[in-house]
Amino acid sequence: MLIGLISDTHDHVPHIREAVSIFKEREVELVLHAGDYCSPFTIPHFEGVPLQGIFGNNDGDKYLLMEKFRSISADLQGDFMEVQAGGRELAVYHGTDQPITDALIHCGNYDAVISGHTHESSLEQVNGTLAVNPGTAHGFEEEATIAVLETDSLNVEYIHLS
Repeated sequence: MLIGLISDTHDHVPHIREAVSIFKEREVELVLHAGDYCSPFTIPHFEGVPLQGIFGNNDGDKYLLMEKFRSISADLQGDFMEVQAGGRELAVYHGTDQPITDALIHCGNYDAVISGHTHESSLEQVNGTLAVNPGTAHGFEEEATIAVLETDSLNVEYIHLS
């Protein structure tokens, strides 16, 4: 199973559109967003992909974000979510509090822990748990990135946005 990973879009609609296009082209079966959409107006741009997400520390009107998610048949679960996909146990947490991120990675309950927040892509295997940060889809002054996770092998491919 292919899962699209995205985080920290921070209202950057052109990169959201590009990421969604890539996820559709790759035929991902699920897209996990690790938070920091910021404004609710960005959510309709995710329409057409099977989106599940959590809040980040910069998300504004949480009620309206939830409404926008519902309007595109997507699922927004709060500050943390567990996902069973492709025979794997996954955790998604924005990463705002590093000790919580570390505890999730080290607890042994998950095949992969997906986080964002740092705006830097990273990939690390820790005691049998894959720690994945897709980086920032916004890019800011650095490269904008997303990722695709293949659940059978737990291989991660990072994709740079233009």
